[in-house]
Amino acid sequence: MTSYSIIKVGNDYVVQANDKCILKVGSRRRAAQLISEATDLLNALAVVESPDLAPEAPSIPRETPELP
Repeated sequence: MTSYSIIKVGNDYVVQANDKCILKVGSRRRAAQLISEATDLLNALAVVESPDLAPEAPSIPRETPELP
């Protein structure tokens, strides 16, 4: 899991993921909201991509057409 942090640089706040600066915003509250939303999206993506957790698609029985 990526470690996020928020640091103040001048009048702005910079969001860091691990040791990389990835986003600069004007308020600490907005930075925290964006981290929360990004974490939720990444968690949702992990669930969708995991084949073990995805249910199998139901098979649809098909009838063979009758020829005249």
